[in-house]
Amino acid sequence: MTDLMPLLGYDAIEFYVGNARQAAHYYRTAFGFDVVAYAGPETGVRDRSSYVLQQGDVRFVMTAGLGPESEIVQHQALHGDGVKDVSFAVPNAESAFEVAVGRGATPHREPESIEDDHGKIIISSILAYGETIHTFIDRSNYSGVFKPGYNPTKHWAPARPAGLRLIDHVVCNVDLGDMDEWAKYYADIMGFTQLHHFNDEQIGT
Repeated sequence: MTDLMPLLGYDAIEFYVGNARQAAHYYRTAFGFDVVAYAGPETGVRDRSSYVLQQGDVRFVMTAGLGPESEIVQHQALHGDGVKDVSFAVPNAESAFEVAVGRGATPHREPESIEDDHGKIIISSILAYGETIHTFIDRSNYSGVFKPGYNPTKHWAPARPAGLRLIDHVVCNVDLGDMDEWAKYYADIMGFTQLHHFNDEQIGT
């Protein structure tokens, strides 16, 4: 059976934080991530500053808003530092978006091509649980460090890696009583299958 929404893996996990540089320093020092790219006013991005961290196939983005009216600042003030975007690498971001919305997902960002001297990426996104989003990214025609608007970093020394290679899984924390609804969402919308099940007697967190 043909997979109508092939996911190639996690592209990046983006955190909305109060201080992006401090967060980047923490993950570099404590976990051995290299700080590989930056976006902000110096690169032409006016509303935020973002640091991209890489270790193995794990990529984190630390993003902070730059004004009190920023949606990023308001999100962080309400929730604290935390994950905003769990993005997936896909072979076709337009098709992934159309399939997801066709299956009932709520659109967040229509498919869009973003270009610079290194090529182009195609990006789209849908809403998920809470205020989290899922972005679909096709970077097959892009050779830049991360995305247009991001420049390679120059002043961060290489980190001492901790041996992290890839993201094993992502835990979705949903409201009490909504677990079955969101499990069905990922099965129906994104084609996931249940790998394992834990009940309240097996979970100790």
